[in-house]
Amino acid sequence: MRPSHICLFAAFTIALGACSGANAVETTTTSTTVPSTTTTSTTRPPTTTTTTEPAGPVSPLNGLPADDPTLLERGVLAVKIDNHWNARPQSGIMEADAVYELLVEAGLTRFISLFHDNDSDYLGPMRSGRPTDPTLLKPLGAIFAISGAQDWVVSRIVGSGVHVIGEVRPATFRISSRSAPHNLYVDTAQLRDYAAGRGYESEPPADLFAWGDFEPTGTARHITLGFSPETTVVWDWDGERYVRTINGVEGQWMDKDGELGQISADTLVVLFARRYTSSPPAGTSGSSVPAMDTVGSGRALVFAGGGLVEGTWTRDDIDHMFELTGPDDDQLTVPPGIPWISVFPDSRTVSW
Repeated sequence: MRPSHICLFAAFTIALGACSGANAVETTTTSTTVPSTTTTSTTRPPTTTTTTEPAGPVSPLNGLPADDPTLLERGVLAVKIDNHWNARPQSGIMEADAVYELLVEAGLTRFISLFHDNDSDYLGPMRSGRPTDPTLLKPLGAIFAISGAQDWVVSRIVGSGVHVIGEVRPATFRISSRSAPHNLYVDTAQLRDYAAGRGYESEPPADLFAWGDFEPTGTARHITLGFSPETTVVWDWDGERYVRTINGVEGQWMDKDGELGQISADTLVVLFARRYTSSPPAGTSGSSVPAMDTVGSGRALVFAGGGLVEGTWTRDDIDHMFELTGPDDDQLTVPPGIPWISVFPDSRTVSW
């Protein structure tokens, strides 16, 4: 274990590895885009962050040396994590190798925690999948654990080529201290065992980003992400890591012994994308949900060490990783460290 640096629930078990969902036709309602604005600092940028060449193999999800290099030979397990106020503080999130954050309904966000060479035996609460999820997980070859989803969303995920695991015992379990649907927790090692028993194959991923030296062009020690009128996330650089606040309250994790700590990350990556409404195919029951367009190109921000670089992300399709370029159209490298990646609506504001 790495030391801690530290939909309504669909009650069904998914065993869909051998199934093939049809490629659904997506109906979209495009939101009106207002160019996002930023408030930038005029203080002198931090000095270049120089990366020391690691002695051994490093994680493709964060560029950090693996405690056990043999674990880099396995695939990625992704688990969807609840971020409703009744789901906080979350557990196990600080043991993830990387985390995505993106919008769902009612202006709330959820997380996708990525586990490669690490595991958590108390991770949660786990929640349901959305149409954007497979677009982020497909290039990683990840196996995806969710509490459920609407049938048309499950078909979309499976049809994208992503293996899905639902609520399966003993890998998933309910805790008594919370009410459903915010009480479903998982053991990632047991989820891997279940996936192996189902014959789900997952190869080691390529690098999530190009890891290397970071040359900031500005200073950013207090970053505000206005995901929606209902959700404002603030990250503050404390001299070592970025610590999280949500809607004015410290964003916390809690372990199974009840110990609390503030959620933090080494690096913040913000990928601006078009928000739209994804709807069930014609003739299919279900409700529409928010989604993000993660193919094409968009603005990108990378925050590390109290500094930032503004750039652009590009990708041709969901089979490829995001490629980041800096202001001079050169490859933008990200310093090794646990990244928190926000897929952020391009009509909303990030300030620092």
